[in-house]
Order: sequence, then structure tokens, then C-alpha cells
Amino acid sequence: MDREILHSDCNSFYASVELLYHPELRHRPMSVGGDVEERHGIILASSPEAKQYGVKTGEAIWQAKKKCPELTVIPPNYERYIRYSGMTREIYSDYTDRVEPFGLDECWLDVSGESGADIAQRIRKRIKSELGITVSVGASFNKVFAKLGSDYKKPDAVTVISRDNFKDIVFPLPVCDLLYVGRATNRKLTEMGIKTIGDLACFPKELLVAKFGKWGNVLHAFSNGEDNSPVEYYVNKQQVKSVGNSTTTPRDLVNEEDVKIVLMVLAESVSRRLREKGLVGRVVAVSVRSSRLYWFTHQRKLSNHTALTYDIMSTAMELFRESYSWNEPIRSLGISVSDLAPWPEFEQESMFDDEIRHQKRERVELAAYDIRRKFGTYGVQPAILLKDSYLSGFDPKRNHKAHPVGYFKEKIEL
Repeated sequence: MDREILHSDCNSFYASVELLYHPELRHRPMSVGGDVEERHGIILASSPEAKQYGVKTGEAIWQAKKKCPELTVIPPNYERYIRYSGMTREIYSDYTDRVEPFGLDECWLDVSGESGADIAQRIRKRIKSELGITVSVGASFNKVFAKLGSDYKKPDAVTVISRDNFKDIVFPLPVCDLLYVGRATNRKLTEMGIKTIGDLACFPKELLVAKFGKWGNVLHAFSNGEDNSPVEYYVNKQQVKSVGNSTTTPRDLVNEEDVKIVLMVLAESVSRRLREKGLVGRVVAVSVRSSRLYWFTHQRKLSNHTALTYDIMSTAMELFRESYSWNEPIRSLGISVSDLAPWPEFEQESMFDDEIRHQKRERVELAAYDIRRKFGTYGVQPAILLKDSYLSGFDPKRNHKAHPVGYFKEKIEL
């Protein structure tokens, strides 16, 4: 018997939530976007009225306003979105314990043994009635087609993709609609004459493997609905795998001191979040995006687990110096810490490290942590951050975003 898999997608999530708090903007073109004065000025979500003008997620605010001069843009409130995301998941959990988030606004549900179409309609009506926002739900026999279903008809709709009708619904869709077919893959497929999902499904698998390696197997399987990946139990998604922050800088970074300032803000934020979660980490990674959008990430495993800002910052700077040659200015930076473990009750002292210096740093950072917890992020700051308040004047901890989890955990098995 086939599984019953749902994919629920909140329609224009950020904008829909904001309209609950700004009813005066209903039936008017509005968008949620970053600060126009800084480098965060992109559209994050839009109302249906704004979309009618061609306003698109990810485009610059100035471009959107050129299309729609009367567009109202309000800043994002991530704490609000996280709260509403949690409430949608509480509703999903009334129907199954297999609820797998895919970002703040999307979730897969496994409701096997029940009528997927019926539960999808009940969920759609409940969220609209209880939360005041709408969802589109896809119901199918696998996760990939369920997601296609939630995208097929919007807003406030349910689409059923079954074994009987999937060729009629799925095959005519552009191949870029398939899960994990990004721009680069789409371009390569187009060069091979593959324009629709149906084209991909009928293309010889051995030729796809020759072109894409193991990923060719995945593309062939997904396009034919041969996806057996399970929907995880919701509790499994609560395990933190890494703690990190990144930022698009208010101006281009042109020298090492600029980088130090921004990395210090990020390192302090990551350290503080680790402490709040009672965690320490052993792998530090730094990510860099240049002004021409060249991107890379570089990581290193430390000798011991840590949550010290000093350890995170010094490692991040070493990684940066090793990896970046200053061929062009920098637009964004990020730091993350992984290989996490619970905060140790006792620590094994090293025979080689300067333990006295380490303990002094720990005491200083704990004192600073307590001050920030009582008086806010700016209650105490390292002196380097005062050199350029324009660069350092952001709070990544307060404004951090939740990002989608990866589809594959370790390796592809089909």
C-alpha cells in the first residue's frame, strides 16, 4: 500500500503574518524586506497584490518599487515568524508524529493509513481559521511529488498527485520545479534538451549518470516518483547540528581590519548562542562571499571543544587568512560551529595549552556574557568594535534566520 505524504507550504509566509499585525495594508501591495539603507535591501515575501505587479522574492527593493511605486515595504520580524512556524507545527502534530520541517514555512507529514487528501483539507481549514494565514498542501505517495503538489496551486489549495494522475500533472512542469534542480543543474539539463520533468523521466538513466555521476540516479528517480525517503519524526529535527551566524555587510570589506570587526561580532554571537544552549563545539567554519558573489567555506577541527569567543574568532581569522587573497572586496561573512557536545561539567586540562590564560579568558567572557544577558548585546563590547560602529552595529543573535535543513543526511541511497 502506498504511503500518504503531505507537504504543507505557508503562502507568502512573512507577508501573511505581517498582515495580521498591519490590517491597514490588506488589499494593498506590500512586501517584507531588509533595510533599504543597508545591504539587506531585498524582497523576502510579498502580498498577492504586490505579486500582480511582478514583484519577486529575492530582487532588490529598488527594483520592486520601480515595478510598483506604491509598494509598502516593512522590515522582517523573525521572532514573530518563528512563533507562527511553531504554531503550524503544533497543528500538524495533531495528525501525526512524523513532521519534517523544511524551513520555517514548509513541512512534510506522513499520514499513512489515513486519507491524505482529507487530512490536507482539514489542516488547510484549521490553519486558516486558527492562525489567520493560508497554506497550500500537496498530497502524494512520496515527498518529492508532495512538494510539487503544494507548489502546483496557490494560495489556500490542496493538490493530490497520485500514481494514476502524476504523469498528467508532473511531467509537463518545467524541470527546474523538481526538488534540488537549481540553476546550474537546470542549465546543464537544458543543454541536453531536457526542458520538462517528463523529458527528464524518459531520458536514459545511464546518460544522466555519465553527465552527473551519482546525482544522475537521483534526478532519474525523483522525476519518476521513485522516492522512498522517510518523513522524520518531529523530535528528531530538534537536535542542533551547528550554531552559526552570517551577515551581508553594510559596505564592502576592503581590508583585514574590516574583516576582524565583522568576524568579532559574529564570533561573539555564536559564542553566546552556544552558551545559552549549553553546548560546546569542535569544528569552526568561516564562509566568505565576495562582491562578485564568489563564495567559499573553510573549516578546521580544534583540539578541544569550546564555546569561547576567543577560540572561535582566532580560528575564523586563521581560516580567512589561509583562504582569501583579496582579489576583490567582500560582501558577506559567516561563522558556524559544529561537532557539538553538551557543556562539560569538568574539563580535561591540556599538558600543552596555557591553562591559566585559558581560565582567565573564560572568566572574562562569562562576566561579559552575564552583562549582555542583563543589559543587551551592547552592554559591553570589545574595543575593536568601536573602531567602526557602522560595520559593527548589528546584532546577528537577535536577527538570526532559520534555514531549511538538508534533504540528504549523509549519503544518497535510492
